[in-house]
This record gives sequence, C-alpha cells and structure tokens, in this order.
Amino acid sequence: MALLFYSKVDDPEEWTDALKRAEPALDVRVWPEIGEAADIDAALVWRPPTGMLASLPNLKAIFSLGAGVDHVFADDDLPDLPVVRLVDPALTSQMVEYVLLAVLDRHRRMDAYRAYQARGEWHQLPAADTGACRVGVMGLGEIGQAIALALANLGFAVAGWSRTQKQLDGIQSFHGAGQLAPFLGRCDIVACVLPLTAETTGILDARAFAAMPKGAYVINAGRGGHLVEADLMAALGTGHLSGAWLDVCQEEPLPPDNPLWSQPNVTITPHVAGWVLPRTASVQVIENLRRVLAGNPPHNIVDPARGY
Repeated sequence: MALLFYSKVDDPEEWTDALKRAEPALDVRVWPEIGEAADIDAALVWRPPTGMLASLPNLKAIFSLGAGVDHVFADDDLPDLPVVRLVDPALTSQMVEYVLLAVLDRHRRMDAYRAYQARGEWHQLPAADTGACRVGVMGLGEIGQAIALALANLGFAVAGWSRTQKQLDGIQSFHGAGQLAPFLGRCDIVACVLPLTAETTGILDARAFAAMPKGAYVINAGRGGHLVEADLMAALGTGHLSGAWLDVCQEEPLPPDNPLWSQPNVTITPHVAGWVLPRTASVQVIENLRRVLAGNPPHNIVDPARGY
C-alpha cells in the first residue's frame, strides 16, 4: 500500500515515522518525490494544489490532515473520490483547551489586569459571575459538543447553534437559519467552531453582530471565511462588540498592515487552536486506508453536499 503525503505546515518525517509505526509495510511518498504516480492508493493532504490529486490515476481516497475539509474541496479539479476527515481525540482536546482559554481570559477580564500591570496599578474588578455569563457555541459537531459540555461543566450558561437540531444535556439548543438571531441574542460570548461551507461563509457579519447584545465578545476558531473582517472592525469601532479573539483569518498569514493587528481589544493567534498529532491520528489513517483497500467505506467520510 502506498500513501502520498502533502503539507506545507506539517513535518513529513514525523508523519512518516508515525504512519510506519502503525503499518510497517506502508510506502509513504512525500510530494513531490512520489515515484510512479500509478502506485499511490490514497493521499493524506493539507491544502493540496489544484490538480495534484487528479494527477494520481489509481487514487482511491483522500484523507484530510485535519477535521476541516474545505481546503480539499477548494480544488477545482478534485476527483470524485471519498474525502475523509480526521476525528482525532487529541485535536478535540486542544480545541476545547483553546476555546476555554479564550472564554476564561475574557470572563475574568485578564485584558484589564494586563493593562493594570503595564501601568503598575493594583486594581480589583468586581467578581466574575460565571453562572450569569451566557456563552454560545456555533457548531455542535464532535469538537463543538466537547467545548459546550466543558463550558457547562465550569458553570457557564451555555447554548449551541447548529445546522440541524442537537440534544445535549444542560445545553440550550438552537438550529437552522431561523434560530440564529435568537441564539446570538442570548450570548455574551460567542465561539465559532463551524465547518466552512457555502452556508456558513460570512456567517459572522454585520447582521450577526447586530443581533448580539451590546458588549458581546466573539471568538473565531473555525475558519477565516466565517468572519467578515470589515464588519467586525465596524462593530468594534462603534463599541457594539467589546472585543474578539481570532485564531483564523481570511488571509493567512495575516498581512502586517491588516488593521486587526493594531486593535487593543483583539487577540490574534496564528491558526494554532488545534493540531492533528501524528502519534494519535496515524492509527486512524491506517485503519481507514485498510478499509478502503478492502473495498469498505472509510470512517468519517464527508458528505460533499454538506461539506462536512
């Protein structure tokens, strides 16, 4: 069995070692040194260039190097093959940690305390009332559900919004376009971990921000395409939004002259909320490759119509 590996951000040696530990007989080929293209059974990729996958005549499946697959479907010449996303427990844990970090930083007003420290001021703010803080999670897939439950376990008043109805103990559930505004209207902090699809592109826009209470705070750990940056800047400028925490941007890396960098109430991290770990995810890749070669459907296959 032969697997093509392509990524400009992941370490090919680390992935090759992990994959071969899971399956010593595996032939891992790292782009562009692929040898005979007809030998390759499957591809493990992050943001593959247009036409690369179509150039592999015997390709049987495409594995995303992440939970998201929008980077795969961005290929205009994508072959009609199963696209598989990774559901890695380690990635889910990292995403939970990241969103909790952002929520708690905002909830406990660490921005204010950092400013006080810079001025050498000892100043105590009123106690943060966790039970009165309304947090919303946009996207209730595996990652979103884990985030919502973790927040609820800390005592926050948590709601979730998703395309279709979900039922989670202790979580107020909203679904569909008709319930988006009511969901946003009850949120002091909104965390987006949606998949990027045609329906969710630009979902964090001026209309969404207007539906939020004055002083609301936005966290985007989904995709840069979810957020209309100009609308965010406008909502921050009027004071309707109190701030934002962004791990993803429309253009990555975020250009040095982008005005988001200079906003004192915006925290930016360089798309690091969650990484797929070769040590844990390689086992799933090998299992799915074996299933494909045996003529069975892989786990976590993506519905192209939905985009996830």
